[in-house]
Amino acid sequence: MSGHNKWSSIKHKKGAADAKRGKVFSKIAKEIMITVRDSGADPSSNITLRTLIDKGRAANMPSDNIERAIKRGAGEMEGEILEDVTFEGYGTGGVALVVQTLTNNRNRTAAELRHVFTRHGASFAGQGSVLRSFQRKGDILVDASKVEEDKLMELVLDAGAEDMTREGDEFEVITDPAQYTKVVDALNKAGIPMTQFEVSLIPDTLFPVSDKSKAEAIIRFIEELEDLDDVQNVYSNFDVDPSIADQLSKE
Repeated sequence: MSGHNKWSSIKHKKGAADAKRGKVFSKIAKEIMITVRDSGADPSSNITLRTLIDKGRAANMPSDNIERAIKRGAGEMEGEILEDVTFEGYGTGGVALVVQTLTNNRNRTAAELRHVFTRHGASFAGQGSVLRSFQRKGDILVDASKVEEDKLMELVLDAGAEDMTREGDEFEVITDPAQYTKVVDALNKAGIPMTQFEVSLIPDTLFPVSDKSKAEAIIRFIEELEDLDDVQNVYSNFDVDPSIADQLSKE
């Protein structure tokens, strides 16, 4: 497994602007609808749904919004028909990207993505050519000031985590997807707050960038992709050199 991805920390610290909160709710609702449609409306047996409900609550998403998304996914309420479509490509200097979308019109989504890719000098890649360099893993971030490292290490490893690393003021816990819920439950039971938790795509190797202007260009590219209505997640092997990571997180 690769080391801690500093871009993930920077992205988390920058946070979502209040103006985008509605868009965050919309994206989570779409994901809930898809996972309920595919795997059922019972959070106890649908790990992805349980994670998305927790994610919505952490973002202060109203309970009514979550319940409506579950009912739409289960067919109990009328809703748009969405399709899960993944795009792959390479950005500036060869940084790898996997873009997950939920759309009711894949041609429109492809055109919108192509426009952003072209503007940033990026290109699409063949199906599976980028994705094969990523692994699906549970990814949990914990504020290092809230818990002793030895205590956290013992807890998460006993619960089934694969690895734990520290980068600056955060611990990152990596799990197999099958053990993710067990680790999250163990942290909740111990009263250890998580700053971020999700089942994610983790790159096998990182693509370090030490030039500040190049790092900023890649960040702008990723943020433009994330701002598209149909884009749910953007995963990348982009990593920021420690010498500029703190600068970028404060901007």
